[in-house]
Amino acid sequence: MQKHIMVVDDSPTIRSSVAFCLRNAGYEVDEAKDGQDALERLDVLKEAGTPLALILTDINMPRMDGLTFIGKVKATAFRYLPILVLTTEGEQGMIDRGKVAGASGWLIKPFHPEQLLWAIRKLIYTK
Repeated sequence: MQKHIMVVDDSPTIRSSVAFCLRNAGYEVDEAKDGQDALERLDVLKEAGTPLALILTDINMPRMDGLTFIGKVKATAFRYLPILVLTTEGEQGMIDRGKVAGASGWLIKPFHPEQLLWAIRKLIYTK
C-alpha cells in the first residue's frame, strides 16, 4: 500500500513539482492550496478512512498560514501525524515558532528532491 502525503502550498508550481517528485518516488499525493483548504481535505480523508502518512506545508499562504494550520492540525485526530515544513522562511525565530506549533521538520526552498525524499522517509519510517 502506498503512503499518502498531503502537500499544502499556495503556489501551483511548487505543488506540482513536489507532487511530481513524490509520485515518482511511489507516494500517493493529495494537494491543498492553503491551510483552510487543507483542513477541509483532512476532514474528507478522515471520513473516507484514508490513512495519511505525512503533511508537507508551506508557511506563507493566504486565508490560513502554515503556522496556524499546524496548530489546528495538532488539535484534530491527525495530531500525531508528522508535519514537514517546506518554505522560504529560514530565520531561526520562525523555525522555533514552527517547532512550538508542532512541525516535525523544516526544509528551505528551493528544495532538492533527494533531500526532500530523505526527510520524508526519515519522518515516515522512524515511527
